Amino acid sequence: MDYKEFEKAVDTLGILTKTSRKDLKKKYLKLSKKYHPDMPEGSEEKFLELKKSYDILVAYMDSYQYNFDIEEYKEQFPAFTNYKNWNK
Repeated sequence: MDYKEFEKAVDTLGILTKTSRKDLKKKYLKLSKKYHPDMPEGSEEKFLELKKSYDILVAYMDSYQYNFDIEEYKEQFPAFTNYKNWNK
């Protein structure tokens, strides 16, 4: 996979910002149902494009290397890092 393929996959599935694997799968299932060849708006070409895009993004997520430093944690879980401020 090169960056162009990756970028096209993101555009095809309409990913605008950070997403979880669970949300990606939900979006894929919704779109694949809409564009399934047996549906009124269906298209085999679009259906296969969605599948390929989903596979590319899942492969990227599977090979992602996580950064376990404090800054990454704060970005991923801002509420948990500021819980002491809730009582103020």
